[in-house]
Amino acid sequence: MRANYRMQRLFVDDDLSAGGTVEAGREQSHYLAHVLRMREDAELLVFNGRDGEWLARLASVGKKAVRLSIAERTRPQPPASDLVYAFAPIKAGRLDYLVQKAVEMGAGVIAPVITQHTQMAKIGAERLRANAVEAAEQCGILAIPHVVEPVRFEAFLAGWDPERRLIFCDEGAETDNPVPALQAIRERRLGLLVGPEGGFSEEERRQLRALPFVTAIPLGPRILRADTAAVAALAVIQATIGDWR
Repeated sequence: MRANYRMQRLFVDDDLSAGGTVEAGREQSHYLAHVLRMREDAELLVFNGRDGEWLARLASVGKKAVRLSIAERTRPQPPASDLVYAFAPIKAGRLDYLVQKAVEMGAGVIAPVITQHTQMAKIGAERLRANAVEAAEQCGILAIPHVVEPVRFEAFLAGWDPERRLIFCDEGAETDNPVPALQAIRERRLGLLVGPEGGFSEEERRQLRALPFVTAIPLGPRILRADTAAVAALAVIQATIGDWR
């Protein structure tokens, strides 16, 4: 069964099963009762990233809390995406957009990487996860990506699994077409690394290109902002060797 995009969707932490009850969080309760003005017996969809998607009804609407009764499962839990999306954090507003679009495009892991030209060295994983949950709620996604704490570029490379192909967006590539390089990849386990607004430093590019598990790709003839480059790269990867095929 495909997602019902017309119904309100809500992420919850609780386990979900038929006949169970869930109490919405304080902010969620306010949103349901006072923003959407939902009343008792109103229906919505709930998910927790583990148990699939469930039809729920508002069992009670109080001043501070909304209790939901779980009716039936509408979709089973799909396997989590294995695609690692690594990126250099950018300014806050555009960072929110970047994370949300990465989730929509099928990222399974969100991994901030601090490079030499990174604009924001301090970033909270909780904010990234909140944006991932919001994107999942809005787009019918059931598997919430895993968000990892930021790491320095050198530590990121040192901890990378060499059995997983790492694709990085190389603004210094000699061609504009990323497809041939992607089509040559044989690994099924993939990761993408997108640099900051100032691009990777020459030393970082040298380190990446020296590693046998790294593939460099261009992103066309135009200069792209970091958030635009992320969406473009994820789209071409998914269309060429990912789950769009």
